[in-house]
Parts: sequence; structure tokens; C-alpha cells
Amino acid sequence: MNEEMVVYLVREAFFHVLVVAGPLLLVALVVGLVIAILQAATTVSEQTLTFVPKLVALMVVGVLTLPFMLGALKRYVLGLFQLIPTLR
Repeated sequence: MNEEMVVYLVREAFFHVLVVAGPLLLVALVVGLVIAILQAATTVSEQTLTFVPKLVALMVVGVLTLPFMLGALKRYVLGLFQLIPTLR
């Protein structure tokens, strides 16, 4: 295994982490921002007000994007398995 192969594998791993975690992180960011704006506008500072909507939104997005995330991880792992015979 040369340096180019290691760089390729690390780059692919980072890319797939972003692809899998990206939708969940984006939803958490947007929901958190909306809740923070509403709290600032209404001066309500309840901590559960930020936690519960984020949790519900993440669960919904997680269920909706689960097939996509599993497919992306499956393709990545199968690609890794196909590279195993080429390693020396």
C-alpha cells in the first residue's frame, strides 16, 4: 500500500462521513437556529424547547434518509472489500 492509496482511502472515508452525517447535521443546525431565533424573539429560555424539536426532527430525517445512508455505506464497504486483494 503506497501513500496515494492511503490518501485515497482517507479522502473517501471523510467524504462518506459527510454524506452520511450531513443531512442529520444540517437538520439539527436549521432546527436549532429557528428555535434560537424564536426564543430570542419571545424571551423564552426553556432548555427542553430546543432539545425536543431537534430530537423529533432528527428522528424523522433519520428514518427518511436511512435507505440512502445505508446504501452509501454499503457501496463504500464493498469498495473497500474489493481493494483488499490488491493490497501488498
